[in-house]
Order: sequence, then structure tokens, then C-alpha cells
Amino acid sequence: MPYDVRKVISSTLTRRVFLAGVLALPAGCNTSGVGPLGAGANYAALTSEPFPVPGVDVSARNPELLRQEVAFSGPYRPGTVVVNVAERRLYLVQAGGRALRYAVGVGREEALNFHGSAIIGRKAEWPSWTPTATMIRAMPRYAAYVGGMPGGIDNPLGARALYLYRDGADTYFRLHGTNEPETIGTAVSSGCIRLVNQDIIDLYNRVPVGAPVVVLQN
Repeated sequence: MPYDVRKVISSTLTRRVFLAGVLALPAGCNTSGVGPLGAGANYAALTSEPFPVPGVDVSARNPELLRQEVAFSGPYRPGTVVVNVAERRLYLVQAGGRALRYAVGVGREEALNFHGSAIIGRKAEWPSWTPTATMIRAMPRYAAYVGGMPGGIDNPLGARALYLYRDGADTYFRLHGTNEPETIGTAVSSGCIRLVNQDIIDLYNRVPVGAPVVVLQN
């Protein structure tokens, strides 16, 4: 029977109850840098990058789209990246029945063409981008970049990219940043799995080359 990660995520506390509970904790208990109380710092502008990354206005975003720690149980060891395409969420499994949850945007075609296990075979900062033939057909303006588009703030791959490999070969399936943060949580016209630039940088810093990845379609 396919494993449904939605059945193993605990009920989400309401924002009011969550905030009240965290505020009641002794100082120093909320040290993970995730969750609504850390949201402002998590999504601040990044001026030390080669290309400055604009901040994200978290006050205008659904709290469910913000990076946070959640309860998680399943057959995955800590350090595994679990992508639930239908749910539009990515989980980095932690020890002790926890995971870091990131909201993602998924492509309507590319993101539906891959499922199962892989590893992170390569990582890149400010990667170059070459559109696929499918993307060019859907958006003819991409033909201008058939030879590749250098990394930068306008590059569709954003600030970082994690390249999924299977049996030593590139699957052409990517976890990457985006210059369109408003598309997070939606199915967009093209691309693989996109995260807000602040989130892909955070994930990039946490997972090494060789880390296992599982992509769930249901």
C-alpha cells in the first residue's frame, strides 16, 4: 500500500494556540529557528549572497506556507528528504519523530513525471538554467535561453539547486529556489519542486550530497 505522509502528520495547532504554547515556554526552549515565532528572521533579506535576496513579507503569507518543525513518523531515517507532490510540502526528517516542513510549488508536468527514491547527486549555488523542450513549448519566450541562463536573482532556479540522481544518472528532477515566491503552495506551469529562496538555502545547508530523497505523488 502506498505510504501516505498526510496520515502521519499530527493535527496542526491553530496559530493562536501554538503562539500561546510557545510563549509559555522558558526562554531558550525555542532554539530551532523554525516555526511562526522565528518566521521574520527566517525570511529576512539576505544581503551577503552574491545576488541579494529580497525578504519575504511573512505577515501577508498563510502561516502554513512558512518553514516550521512538525511531528512526523514513518519508515524514513533522519536526514531523508520526503517530497509530497500532492500535498505541496517537503519534509526533512529529523530524529525523535520530528521533521522540518517546507512549502513548495510544483510543476504541472515535470513534477508529475517522477516518483520514488533518489539521492542528491549534486548541489549548486546560484545555478545556471536551461529550459526543457516542454518548457519552451509552453512558454516560447524561454527559447532565448536554449543555450543556458547564468545564475542570478532573475534565474528561475533561484539561489540554490539540489539535483536528484538515480543509479548514478541525473534524473533531471530538481529541488530549487524561485524568483516567484507567490507560486509556493500552487501548481505552476513548469518546473520541478520550487521553494522560496530562503527555504532552499536553509535546506541546501542541511543536506549533503548523497542524502536520500523520496518523492510521493499521492
